[in-house]
Amino acid sequence: MALDGAMVELSLVELLAQAEKLRAVSGATPGETVAVIEHLLALCYASETYPSSVEEWQTWVEEDHSLDRAASWLADEPDENWDLFHPTQPLGQNILLAPFLDEHGTGPAQLVVERSGDYSQFFDHHHLEHPEPFLPADAFRAMLTQHVYGLPARARISGKATLGPAITNLSAGRLSGRIRVLALGTTLGETLRLNLYPPNGPKGTLNLSWTTGDMARRGFQARPPGREVSGPADLHSYLGRSVLLRPTIGPDGTTVHVDRVLIGAGELLTLEMRHLQDAVFARTMGGTVKPLWPSASRALWLKAHALYAAVTERQAGLYGLLGELPRRPGPHSLKLWAVGLVANKTLPISWTEGFFPFAPHMDHELHEASRRGSAIAEHVARSLQIAAYAAWEVAYPNPRPSDRDRQVARFDARAEHWPAAAGPFQILLEETAEGEPVPDSLLDYADTLQAAAIQFLTKRLDSLPRNNQGLRARAVALRRLKDELTGRRAPAELRGV
Repeated sequence: MALDGAMVELSLVELLAQAEKLRAVSGATPGETVAVIEHLLALCYASETYPSSVEEWQTWVEEDHSLDRAASWLADEPDENWDLFHPTQPLGQNILLAPFLDEHGTGPAQLVVERSGDYSQFFDHHHLEHPEPFLPADAFRAMLTQHVYGLPARARISGKATLGPAITNLSAGRLSGRIRVLALGTTLGETLRLNLYPPNGPKGTLNLSWTTGDMARRGFQARPPGREVSGPADLHSYLGRSVLLRPTIGPDGTTVHVDRVLIGAGELLTLEMRHLQDAVFARTMGGTVKPLWPSASRALWLKAHALYAAVTERQAGLYGLLGELPRRPGPHSLKLWAVGLVANKTLPISWTEGFFPFAPHMDHELHEASRRGSAIAEHVARSLQIAAYAAWEVAYPNPRPSDRDRQVARFDARAEHWPAAAGPFQILLEETAEGEPVPDSLLDYADTLQAAAIQFLTKRLDSLPRNNQGLRARAVALRRLKDELTGRRAPAELRGV
């Protein structure tokens, strides 16, 4: 995406060379965008285009340090290293799968995380055999996404007739089970600089293909232990899957397309804390502390305060770096972008993402606004649930136990509340980042959510009959909602304090 909003297709070299003239990378999905940025970061590290210290990182960010070195390095690389269809070292792929591609390969849909699913969407695998080919650029971006976001599953390839039984064991990708947070600037160049953390060690090996470089790759006779990460170039380019693409001539008779794909197990990494510099840690219901994870039932913006808390606490990595940036004049320009893949075991459900404004030295205010904003939204949701139950008690005086949940759901307006609350929450954070007093913004936010909740419940109650019982249920539910929203247990902002 160019600065004027126009969408343009560029090569990797052009992306780096024009990074200051581009607003962002725009992928088909949030995960694909993250995967491309990961690859660009790997190229920067491989070309030694990165700051060596925290102080140098600050200088790079504040003075818009050029990324021309990375662009020049990549332009001078041998073409064969970047050939997606090279006969012995195809980019990002495992050529050892070649003898099995024609027999065991499927249509290129298997390469797309969101389309392949758990291989049983149509029960007979017909969707994976769809003959429509992919353009090479589309296949390349999908492959990058598969490397980092691939879900744990069984590959559709027989271990008995190929490289070994462990080829079928697809492990979870490095980012598949957690929220990935990137700092976004006003240009692609600024975004890359913000996320190029000083490595505090060697740059590591760039993974161009399974058979290139000096690194010893795993075998597939048994599942091996994870290997150590050699550095950030290795971390951001690791091959989380063994992939092989088959080229063919497209329908126009001249353009190369990808018509078959084979996927098997890839590399396993031993990750340490220094490899999770963007992670925000949270505690599960069982007491386990792990990086913040994507959820199908809880909106990501409700966890925004955890990101800001990491900055206020000067957590090592991204958040510690952001916390030391000098205050900038004028409106804020940075955002924290959180992305995760929601999945049910091997079945992808949806991408979840959130954009949260960040202004240097406003982290405490942003943390307070997001923490209180989440608490207010949660209380409004509980109030709507309680009001729905109150309406149900009057509307259904003699219910069957098996009907209870369905009947209560008739009056439960939380489904309308959660999507509607996201916009006011974003406005709350934007105003805070721009310097508005947090208490004033929270009062406006609470008023907005409270008024919307009453409206949502009223609309739900409109389905009640206009008889005595229906009118009583309506009155009881609305009174209960207002009592809950302004009661002593309600957040102070909902009580107008």
